[in-house]
Amino acid sequence: MSDKTKIAVVSLGCAKNQTDAELMLYRLNEAGYAFAEEPGLSDITILHTCGFITEAKQEAIEWLNELITLKNEGTIKKICVTGCLSERYREEFEKEYPEVDGIVGISEYKDIAEIIKKIENGEKVVVFGDKEKHSMEGGRILSTAPYYAYLRVADGCDNCCTYCAIPQIRGHFRSRTMENILNDARELCESGVKEVILIAQDTTRYGLDLYGRLALPELLNKLCELDFKWIRLLYCYPERITDELISVIKNQPKIVKYIDVPIQHCDGEILKRMNRKGDESSLRGLIEKLRREIPGITLRTTFITGFPGETEEQFNRLGEFAQEMKFDRMGCFAYSEEENTPAAKFPDQVDEDVREHRKEILEEQQDTRVEEAYKAMIGEVAEVVVEGYDRFIGYYFGRSAAFAPEIDGMIYFKADKRPSEGDFINIKFVRVVNNNLIGEAVE
Repeated sequence: MSDKTKIAVVSLGCAKNQTDAELMLYRLNEAGYAFAEEPGLSDITILHTCGFITEAKQEAIEWLNELITLKNEGTIKKICVTGCLSERYREEFEKEYPEVDGIVGISEYKDIAEIIKKIENGEKVVVFGDKEKHSMEGGRILSTAPYYAYLRVADGCDNCCTYCAIPQIRGHFRSRTMENILNDARELCESGVKEVILIAQDTTRYGLDLYGRLALPELLNKLCELDFKWIRLLYCYPERITDELISVIKNQPKIVKYIDVPIQHCDGEILKRMNRKGDESSLRGLIEKLRREIPGITLRTTFITGFPGETEEQFNRLGEFAQEMKFDRMGCFAYSEEENTPAAKFPDQVDEDVREHRKEILEEQQDTRVEEAYKAMIGEVAEVVVEGYDRFIGYYFGRSAAFAPEIDGMIYFKADKRPSEGDFINIKFVRVVNNNLIGEAVE
């Protein structure tokens, strides 16, 4: 292998995909490969794809077409495609994109250095194995800022929501052992990570397959013994948010009072058709309990609009529910028909324009709620981790514990003393501009 061979990795999609990319980066580094910051500076580019919904697939295909153009121009030599889209559409990739030199399934990441070596030597590699043997273990090269990292606790999903292809792509839910997770966490601590974010397709299911119980509370207590400042929870399913979990979040000071609960809808009939548990009454009860037991908690959720059969009345009920629950953070997706999922075969599909319009309505309502909430926070002080400086507007930016990285936006602020990236400082909120909190550093 030439020492000059440079690899660029373009990782798309969710944080779970990102941790897979970090595992591959480590293996490539151990094999002696160098890294390029962007495809145009590389010899070989790995496109690590997401295949969850139509938008994600379109983004991956756009990237792939761009890489093929670079290859045809002679800027890059080889292209390797990994990730959920290659796993899901292995035959289509090989047939429709002959310019691609490697197509790799999720179980083969452990051998990525050997695969790239073969590609480098002119061999076309198409390799897939048992997706449920996908390894989540090994060293990582973090692609996040050095002060925060994602900590994956499981892969796969057993919820089998009728709209979702993840079980087809990633297989059954599989927890990592607590020992391996804690070893990973200790290494993150030793490397200077201050905020660790727990992720899985369903974080709250952690341990059920390995230990026969919901073991997330136990894992959280053990993580709190390590030298993290913030521990954050994403992807928590409502039916598995137990009293024990609520108590741990409430009583462990290192666990930020923030929880991401993807609800998707409130109407009982729609939820049943989605193969999800609960109804509006149970969801209201959970939200009320979380706010009662954990004062000041930040609640994030996601909704799907235009699910097959969703009537105007059911959508209006969802809008009223969102208004009344006043979620602090909300993501909204127009329903996406995914091949080989039960919902794609439902006869009462909602028109795509209607799906998008309903999504826009919920997003506009949320923007108004956020603006009102932010204005009510003027005069308050919060601890913020500094993420950088925007020289065009002359403000530093960062996040409080109420903001998850990459999905919740930023707080902008002025500071007399120049802070460093990763510093934790106190910010007093002074105004709101374009739904952004603006503040100033205080002692």
